[in-house]
Amino acid sequence: MPWLSLLRPGDYLVVLCGAILCAVSFSLVWQEGRAEKAVVRRGGEVFAELDLSRDRRVDVPGPLGTTTIAVESAHTRVRVLSDPGAHQYCVRQGWLDRAGQIAICAPNEVSVEIVGSGKTYDSLSY
Repeated sequence: MPWLSLLRPGDYLVVLCGAILCAVSFSLVWQEGRAEKAVVRRGGEVFAELDLSRDRRVDVPGPLGTTTIAVESAHTRVRVLSDPGAHQYCVRQGWLDRAGQIAICAPNEVSVEIVGSGKTYDSLSY
């Protein structure tokens, strides 16, 4: 690589500082908020806001039947336990424990989303 002979010691310092700046800014900008509550929606409207600090189960009625949602306070997480939908995608989603995660039971028009203190960004909101 003939161009390496053109670099001086100061050039290496500039590249190093740029790499450090990128790493620090990436970790500051893309951090998640702390999971605080779960928002359950039915038909696009808020059905319930669940505090993640206490265990509970919620049955959400939908057009196809009842969707059951469980909160586990020991690990501050929530999941869809059962759904009358055919493919069970929202049940297979598993435990949601980070702000911004969501499980959508589209056929039954039910969703559960983790909401935190900070707004998370993903490819849709970017």
